[in-house]
Amino acid sequence: MNRSSVNIIGAGLCGSLLSIILARRGIKVTVLERQADPRTMQAAAGRSINLVLSARGNRALQYAGIFEHIEPLLVPMKARLIHHEDGTTELQSYGQREGEQIYSVSRAELNRILIQTAENDYNVRVRFQQEAVSYYPEEAVLRIRDHEKSADYDVKAGPIIGADGAGSVIRRAFTDAATIGPGETLLEHSYKELSIPSNADGSFQLEQDVLHIWPRGGFMLIALPNPGGDFTLTLFMPSSGKNSFAEIDSDDKVAEFFDRNFADVVPLIDNLIDNYSQNPVGILGTVRCKHWHDGDKMLLIGDAAHAVVPFHGQGMNLAFEDCVVLDQVLENPDADWMTVFEVYEAEQLANANAIADMALENYVEMRDTVRNPKHMLRKQLSFELERRLPNRFIPRYSMVMFHDEIPYAIAQERGAVQQKLLEELTDGVESIEQIDLDSAAAEVEKRLPPLH
Repeated sequence: MNRSSVNIIGAGLCGSLLSIILARRGIKVTVLERQADPRTMQAAAGRSINLVLSARGNRALQYAGIFEHIEPLLVPMKARLIHHEDGTTELQSYGQREGEQIYSVSRAELNRILIQTAENDYNVRVRFQQEAVSYYPEEAVLRIRDHEKSADYDVKAGPIIGADGAGSVIRRAFTDAATIGPGETLLEHSYKELSIPSNADGSFQLEQDVLHIWPRGGFMLIALPNPGGDFTLTLFMPSSGKNSFAEIDSDDKVAEFFDRNFADVVPLIDNLIDNYSQNPVGILGTVRCKHWHDGDKMLLIGDAAHAVVPFHGQGMNLAFEDCVVLDQVLENPDADWMTVFEVYEAEQLANANAIADMALENYVEMRDTVRNPKHMLRKQLSFELERRLPNRFIPRYSMVMFHDEIPYAIAQERGAVQQKLLEELTDGVESIEQIDLDSAAAEVEKRLPPLH
């Protein structure tokens, strides 16, 4: 089959990594990006949302041979540090095995390195200020607006890979449910970014190797460390109603809201009132599709196919996993693009839907459940069961974050069984000493087959 060239729409994280992986295979890759070159400009204020790199994303970067370029950007986080309303803190470990940690990484810096690597090391052609303005499925033609030349031109699909993000122009061109069947669901919560600067000597003002969370029930504040000693803060809360972005509509209300809910962090925040008023409110949503490709002409990948809310830190990791899966399907030299797209979709679609569900559930855990003593008891019990039966019981969070060999769909399925078991075993007890661990292990063996 002819795999000589491909057009990728979008030079974000997914499109850039995919361009590297395909170029390594000898495919001539052109990437069209609507924005200006991010290497020549600063990230837009309030739009950077620091990302979490976990096992799946790590594996993809290793697979592409570029992890060593990314490693200096990573700040390890071994646990959540919960900041309670009374000013006390509580450390909640992510895992219990060596190396079970996640990493904070700057979206902007990561994107710059991926683009630089694609161009310099793999001869990928990246054209900026090339905006996809419309896609015509019947003709399989993409209309591009060249903002540098103030002119439009057409790109014939053959194929086109749409990595143009959650607002994908290509995906939105499909209204026929039988082809793509796209759906977008906005969360009734939004986000706003702030920051905590480093100390004068460049050191961190808060503990640096944890993800800080101020859970307050219906809303929360989180802080992720950056290599420069600063923290990116993100406030997540309802868009309207009580304790919402709509309600906090004046400087006085901003000050009162933060003093009441986040008193311990207020002295650390950089220019709270100014940054709050100047930084935009971002929307949060989930994208699902019935299919990701239109024959052999077009494929959606990354957020364009399956955007998820950020509360499990898996949007980038899933997109990077997409790139690996697609490339592995290309190992078959006899498969045409239609077959490649079909096999790729069959392997990843259920996984994308599974992590979309789990990400929504994790928002409730982060903003609310982590405050419940029963949550810590169940976490303690889950670690004990993992120690006793490591080939049968792995906490769902660990399956998602640390076990790239376990598909998201399997993690969701087994996680549901495990959650029910944990609830039963901790019903009416207050400490792990009150639980018959031998009987608990026997129940695990009865309900969960070994992991392969």
